[in-house]
Amino acid sequence: MDKRFVRTNERIRARELRVIDDEGNQLGILPPFEALKLAKEKNLDLVEVSPTAQPPVCRIMDFGKFMYETEKRERAAKKHQHVITVKEVKFRINVDEHDYQTKKNHVLRFLGEGDKVKATIFFRGREMTRQGLGREILERVIKDIGDKGIVEFRPRQEGNTLHLILAPPKSQGGQKPKPLQAQAPQQAKPQQAKPQQSAAPAEPQPQPQEKQG
Repeated sequence: MDKRFVRTNERIRARELRVIDDEGNQLGILPPFEALKLAKEKNLDLVEVSPTAQPPVCRIMDFGKFMYETEKRERAAKKHQHVITVKEVKFRINVDEHDYQTKKNHVLRFLGEGDKVKATIFFRGREMTRQGLGREILERVIKDIGDKGIVEFRPRQEGNTLHLILAPPKSQGGQKPKPLQAQAPQQAKPQQAKPQQSAAPAEPQPQPQEKQG
């Protein structure tokens, strides 16, 4: 809020005002001089809070304190806001494997910090005849990044520069896998229900033989 555009006290020009006091009570519709008199009696200000209303709505308050608290809240809100910036990582068409892995890790780190990444290949002189190789490198970057980034713009040629734009992945909440412990009791019950059914059948007892006289 810019206090330069907020009318207060004698700067309020409407013929009549709907007035709210410093405790939130409706005082009704009053002429400006009377509303300003009530504000001065309390050593407060008359502030136009809704200039487009008919009639405009004004409130009796400490305007300096109100602006200080408003600016304080706005500064606190800005501290919690993450400003997305675009970080550039430059590749060469003759990049070796170690250098490629290093630059790829830079891309992953920037995406992990919530920033966008512009992966660029700059062609010099005769390298313009090898644009296909540059495109293969950027396509490899896309494949290696996988689901850790979103392709916002696929590789595109602008003059002697080939680049792509990667953005951080969107957060996915509420999809956590269920813990395995919750399923363990259900799997154990069938094994404990019939512990003796799998026992081998009892062997038949031998019958005594009759003696022949």
